[in-house]
Amino acid sequence: MMKRILTFLTTVMMAVSLVTTLAQSAPLRIEVTKGVIEPMPFAAPMFVAENTAAQKYAADLTKVLSNDLIGTGVFREIPSAAHISNITNFNAPVQFSDWKAINAQALITGAVSVSGNKLIVKFRLFDVFAQTPLGDGLQFVATTSSWRRMSHKVADAVYSRLTGETGYFDSRVVYIAEEGPKDKRKKRLALMDYDGANVRYLTNANDIVLSPRFSPNAREVIYTSYETGAPRVFLMNVDTLKRRILGDQPSMAFAPRFSPDGSKVVMSLSQGGNSDIYVVDVDGSNKRRLTNSPAIDTAPSFSPDGSQIVFESDRSGGQQVYIMSASGGAAKRISNGSGRYGTPVWSPRGDLIAFTKLNKGRFHIGIMRTDGSREKLLTASFLDEGPTWSANGRVLMFFRETAGVNGAPSIYSVDVTGRVLRKVNTPTFGSDPAWSGLLE
Repeated sequence: MMKRILTFLTTVMMAVSLVTTLAQSAPLRIEVTKGVIEPMPFAAPMFVAENTAAQKYAADLTKVLSNDLIGTGVFREIPSAAHISNITNFNAPVQFSDWKAINAQALITGAVSVSGNKLIVKFRLFDVFAQTPLGDGLQFVATTSSWRRMSHKVADAVYSRLTGETGYFDSRVVYIAEEGPKDKRKKRLALMDYDGANVRYLTNANDIVLSPRFSPNAREVIYTSYETGAPRVFLMNVDTLKRRILGDQPSMAFAPRFSPDGSKVVMSLSQGGNSDIYVVDVDGSNKRRLTNSPAIDTAPSFSPDGSQIVFESDRSGGQQVYIMSASGGAAKRISNGSGRYGTPVWSPRGDLIAFTKLNKGRFHIGIMRTDGSREKLLTASFLDEGPTWSANGRVLMFFRETAGVNGAPSIYSVDVTGRVLRKVNTPTFGSDPAWSGLLE
């Protein structure tokens, strides 16, 4: 029943607003209008702490769960001060009339217990007006240090059941952490949860690092570093921090990205003042040249099925977006608007390509279909750059830099409608984010 809200996200992709119509005696109904998006109201009373050791986790876990849902722009939380009922026993019957009275459409209940260093989280999701559970209850078990991941996993499950879409909260972002004045900026590779929590630094600030990208399993990162004096592509294990140069790179190498199956890396190599796109096996062997033109060909990104590559090139006289076979050959230009296009990234759904656009002195993050049609600009500022997709292809992360001698970058996210723009809080300046898929 509530999965009809899948219509919500599908229609939002077409920039059509939705309003949820409430009925006291009928299930939820979606009405397509030309008004504004009305987020679905939900209630998430604090999860029940089933033993004393769980008390320190219950409130925080519930808060992270709620923040995940609110941040989508699709849901609105009814504050606890408005609640009529309290959930004090996870197994007690739900008093639906109390939740209906405050217009909650969805109710999330949960319980937390701790045994040693083991954290057990249970939850149920209810359709208040139909007075029925939405699917079976679920239980997650992990160590107490992973309590935030448990919050994100519950949020993913709720989001999926209410929208019919895959979640994206239990994911990580690798990015460039920056500190210091603009003319002496120090840069380090850093890892964080998608919401900016749990930041961990992967490199020191001795060398310039650029363009980090996750492997499909999110256990390795590929990036460009000036550690050897010239830009070289390195591969690092994010757990052990062991790293190596990726194969033979006799020239400058940059803009690397994994293939969807993780077996290959596509990148740009610059030789003799000419930049072309190459692909190499992940062990550094079997390097193959994919483009051969006097133009600057760079920023390659595979399609989700690995059959095609989108990239930027100035071969037509200006910076534009092209698509070619993953084996190389003829390339087709797909960007057709005014201005310059760069940093294209294929959506994990396969339906859209995100890009950076410079037009009339303003930078934008935009999306287009894979044939270049239906271009939509989602942001505009002095400098917006470097889009990266969420696991479900509904949200983009990017970085925005402010103008002037004190200008600095910060990481933002925006949904595919362009309506929900949010800053991701990081301890330092942040740039060039790369979003992982859902964690295993």
